[in-house]
Amino acid sequence: MNKVLTKTKGFFTGIPGKIKNFFTGLPAKFKKKFAYAKEIITQANGKTCASMLIMGLGQLLYKRWMRGIMFLFLQAAFIAYFVLRGASDLFGFFTLGQVEGNAWYGIEGDNSVIMLLMGILSIFALIFYIAIYIVNVKDAYYLQCLDDTRKELPTAKDDAAKLLDKDFYKTALTLPVIGVCIFSILPIVFMILIAFTDYGGDTVPPALVSWVGLENFQKILTLSQFAPTFGKIFVWNMVWAILSTAINYFAGLGLAILLNKKCVKGKAFWRAFPVLAYAIPGFITLLGFKTMFSNGGPINYYIQQAGGSAVEFLGLNSTWSARIIGLCVNAWISVPSIMLLATGILSNINQDLYEAARVDGASAWKQFIKITLPYVLFATTPVLLSQFIGNFNNFGIFYFLRDGYISEGYFLASDTDLLINWLYTMSIDNNYYSIGAAISLIIFIITSVISLAVYVLSPSYKQEETFR
Repeated sequence: MNKVLTKTKGFFTGIPGKIKNFFTGLPAKFKKKFAYAKEIITQANGKTCASMLIMGLGQLLYKRWMRGIMFLFLQAAFIAYFVLRGASDLFGFFTLGQVEGNAWYGIEGDNSVIMLLMGILSIFALIFYIAIYIVNVKDAYYLQCLDDTRKELPTAKDDAAKLLDKDFYKTALTLPVIGVCIFSILPIVFMILIAFTDYGGDTVPPALVSWVGLENFQKILTLSQFAPTFGKIFVWNMVWAILSTAINYFAGLGLAILLNKKCVKGKAFWRAFPVLAYAIPGFITLLGFKTMFSNGGPINYYIQQAGGSAVEFLGLNSTWSARIIGLCVNAWISVPSIMLLATGILSNINQDLYEAARVDGASAWKQFIKITLPYVLFATTPVLLSQFIGNFNNFGIFYFLRDGYISEGYFLASDTDLLINWLYTMSIDNNYYSIGAAISLIIFIITSVISLAVYVLSPSYKQEETFR
């Protein structure tokens, strides 16, 4: 147990040192790469130099036909693409068009958004070509080293066997990686770049879009129209993410601990109710709660039957009641998943630790603080942080509960909206695409930093032997 506590504490105290070591180690890594590149340039023979000029030519000279033809085909395909389309797309990326369309005079004009998208695609193709070119040169130098040491060069059969055995991960991941680049990374880069343009409002095709640098971020942070709303929503977004994550986590953990007690009878029966709430689609649950707390809903009905007046739980001026209801509804949806996760982790804790703690006179609270919580927290740190990110970007809660409200002192937003709700309203409903993209980039930076902290620095990811 002490090992778990030490590693848990060491994770949080060691983060600054790990970040520092990562950046201080970068020069050595670059120096090593540079030294290898210098070695290839200075030691390359004629065949390797041939591959530097024409991809695959060195491999063909070494009679490695499959490799040579593959590299040669890729270079020919890239040159054909760049001559026919890529060069103009790359130029259009920087200009975003020069001819403005005019339907009256029959001028079609340039579509700046399409030019931006195709320009990004051409840059991706150029990066891919450079990467393949480097692989081609390194492969030619590898064949040169084998030939110089009188070792047998791999045949096409050997290459095919390697791709189906040792390097099978490359074969299996090639198509998924290309798909991720096209359908995930490309839209993200497009969204990021939109934040640096004036796209939106009156500036939409056929009007030409222009690059504006950091102007949109300056508007968000300084302009009276956006800055107050951004500040209020950002503060509430952080409070919401922290509170909802803490409530969901500790409520789920508490429920798991309660249902793990030996004195509880019919555990499967009691677990079925939270699991049932978890199994129902979230938007149905949200619409159900919206109906329950509406002015004409069942809760207000019973309040009026008891002689009271109807309460606007989710009305225009019901800021904190709506926020509290949102926290409770989010807990209703999310707590069961934490409970199921914690139940499995609690079953793995060595019960001798609790027995020793009771012999030493530790109270139930002390046992929870010193044994249960550190163990569960260590095992669920990635899940806890991913819950925080999910809550930070929880679009559905207040969209379904209070969609359509505009609060006083807010620009196109209500006092319960999160940043994700605001950017949706700004972009989809009001055509402020560039401002919405800038907001989404801010969200992306916050969540990506937290994600990197989880997957790179978490001991749960790097030190699996701790639980053995």
